Amino acid sequence: MQRMPDLSHSFGRRQVDPQQRRQLVRNVFARVAPRYDLMNDLMSLGVHRYWKRVLARQARQRPAADILDLAGGTGDVARLLLGLGPRVLVCDPGLEMMQVGRARGASPIHWLAGCAEALPLPDASLDLVTIAFGIRNVTRIEAALAEMHRVLRPGGRLLCLEFSRPAAWLRPFYDAYSRLVIPRLGAWVSGNPDAYHYLIDSIRVFPDQRELCTLFEQAGFETVAYRNLSFGIACIHSGTRPSADGG
Repeated sequence: MQRMPDLSHSFGRRQVDPQQRRQLVRNVFARVAPRYDLMNDLMSLGVHRYWKRVLARQARQRPAADILDLAGGTGDVARLLLGLGPRVLVCDPGLEMMQVGRARGASPIHWLAGCAEALPLPDASLDLVTIAFGIRNVTRIEAALAEMHRVLRPGGRLLCLEFSRPAAWLRPFYDAYSRLVIPRLGAWVSGNPDAYHYLIDSIRVFPDQRELCTLFEQAGFETVAYRNLSFGIACIHSGTRPSADGG
């Protein structure tokens, strides 16, 4: 297996320490928060909404009382999960992103500030954790997965939607689109081309499907699987915290 990329020290082409990277990521999302969802629509031609609906349908295959959408930003995924259980939480380090979501109207979503590597939640307190397009922005993936495992009850599930490695025939077209088109869209709509250069760079260094499965297993998850979407441009990874009897 290929050596895992060290995401704790890479930020585009610059080398920074973990604390600097954490602050840089937060600054990126603070700058783009007002138009983040619009940019997602433009960059993906609206397909990100389909991917998130697939994630929500997979979540609804099993009941869940207490649900966390981690790195939930403006709450678009959390809204798709309403009704699945009595409590839906959004946890995100970006106050600006959550403010945009809360301004969209009253909802039963609970909003919580916190980062994936140190979740402000008790052990074994959740039935379902979802994270959509957020895990590649954490400082240490291993620490974030360990925290998700910690807050899940035995038998609880993790569903992770993230960009991944497209099929070989699609890769050249996808790389050209992400390199040439997306930063220009970012400059045009949000006025922040550097932010979108970061977002594309973070996709390029992110583990592929099999590598991320390995990280799930190393964090203690079982029944680990993945489902490619749009020929692997995005992927849903799933895993379950073992039951009490199984560890």
